[in-house]
Amino acid sequence: VRLEESGGGLVNSGEPLTLSCKASGFAFNDYSIGWFRQAPGFLREGVGCIRRDGTVTFPDSVKGRFAISRDNAKNTAYLRIDSLIPDDTAVYYCAADCLGTSPMEWWGPGTHVTVSS
Repeated sequence: VRLEESGGGLVNSGEPLTLSCKASGFAFNDYSIGWFRQAPGFLREGVGCIRRDGTVTFPDSVKGRFAISRDNAKNTAYLRIDSLIPDDTAVYYCAADCLGTSPMEWWGPGTHVTVSS
């Protein structure tokens, strides 16, 4: 099992960013993919999830700015963030479930996003 995030970096406030989560070693089509983030000094939080049927859910805190999609042919899920703000600075992770309760091997190592003001 392997998940790997990419697309992070240093971005300016107000710009958009798309992160990718490339998966391998399991039946990607059969799993939900959750996106999470952890900012320095804060607990990890969920920022959205896409289920196997394509249904997406988001917490109220990011609704309207975050979008999630998946390409099952590429075993890849995407997190798009519009209008980045400094509070979006965090390490972003993907996992093969929506609740974040999977064992560590079902998580990616994370990708850093830093938003400059």
